Amino acid sequence: MSVYVVEENWQTRRPAVRERSKFIFNNDLFSDVKFVIGKQDSEGREGKRRKLVIPAHKLVLAIGSPVFEAMFYGMLAETRDSIELPDCEYESLLELFRYMYSDEVNLNGSNVMGVLYLAKKYMVPSLADKCMEYLEDNVNPANVFSIFSWAQKYESEKLVDHCWEVIDKHTEKVVKSDEFATIEKSLLETVVLRDGLTIEEIELFKAVDLWATKECERQGVVVDGASKRSVLGETLVKALRFPVMKQKDFASVVLDSKILTPDEIVTVIKCFNSVLTSPAGFPDTKRPGFKVLYTQSCCTYDSFSTFVCCSCLSSDWYSCDFSVDKDIKLHGVFLFGSENSSHSIDVTINMIEDTNKKQVMLANSGKFSSSSLRCKAGPYHGFEVMFDRGVVLVKNTLYCVQAKVTGINLRWPSGVKSVLCSGVTFTFNGEQRIPELLFTL
Repeated sequence: MSVYVVEENWQTRRPAVRERSKFIFNNDLFSDVKFVIGKQDSEGREGKRRKLVIPAHKLVLAIGSPVFEAMFYGMLAETRDSIELPDCEYESLLELFRYMYSDEVNLNGSNVMGVLYLAKKYMVPSLADKCMEYLEDNVNPANVFSIFSWAQKYESEKLVDHCWEVIDKHTEKVVKSDEFATIEKSLLETVVLRDGLTIEEIELFKAVDLWATKECERQGVVVDGASKRSVLGETLVKALRFPVMKQKDFASVVLDSKILTPDEIVTVIKCFNSVLTSPAGFPDTKRPGFKVLYTQSCCTYDSFSTFVCCSCLSSDWYSCDFSVDKDIKLHGVFLFGSENSSHSIDVTINMIEDTNKKQVMLANSGKFSSSSLRCKAGPYHGFEVMFDRGVVLVKNTLYCVQAKVTGINLRWPSGVKSVLCSGVTFTFNGEQRIPELLFTL
């Protein structure tokens, strides 16, 4: 009977299977296949690509991906021990393999798109989810359109919605980014048609005019008013809200662009001077999102020191009875939420004129995730609920805001009896359970 004497080695020093698997990642040890990837030179020239090699193990890859399983063990199994992949970058493939060997991945802005592509190609859904989460956490005004295109390509509704959220909340930064001048016309049109944009209309027009100039250059046509109008199209031009601009801005910026016809210019000038007797042909109200940008916040508490919140499955009505000494428009509220920022909460809002119990507004139901917020009473966890339209509140009239919330449980802090906010005195009747009211004068 043979007896084998083996010294302590890398296996005995790594008791967990995962640690041993990590050890052989990108390692020639036991490797039975190599992947060859072309890499651009330091100047990014396509013609001079050096070859990089990643050693791998067919069994490990087949365990992690049905595509690799078919490639190595299927009826038409690959028999070569060296495989060239022309459709990926070295760093992206390395991270795909790292994840398949260790459940770990090092994502960054330069590799995440490539890793996502490979995760989809080789059917590794858990890695694709991590890529989507990374993108969602790192969307900003400078990259929102490139991330948006990937979110659409891979049908991530959650990421698409988050991109629109960034576009709406940071519109001016978004349209001044380098990406904006290169987006597809269809996407540009969708952006301009949105009500939720938070930007002065003249600034949006400047960005659209720059896009049209760049597009004319891309198409090799003369950059003039007629060409710019042609590349924009009538639907997009008619979506711009010229009547809400300042007359000075219209005269100094829009007229110089030469995009509008003489008749359209006359129509807008009549709008400015309130002498128009027929529709302007352009939207003549500010975008609701722009209006909300200038809302004031009224905090209904002095301190949140006694505030306690936890997750639950029950439903409860939050309410706030109050009156104001000046006419205002109420645009939304902040509500208390769970400390778990990923916790979704079902919310329904009622707005009632308490004098005659008349319901004057019903906000749409929806799911909201709470985050860390702060007002003058201190930090708290909560979430914002904006109404579909502002509600006019008449002074010296009692109103009640009601919010039916499912998913959290509260011990209420003590609120104030009255408070002065931006020149408006809010007087509260009874126990209020809504921390902030969002309004304009």
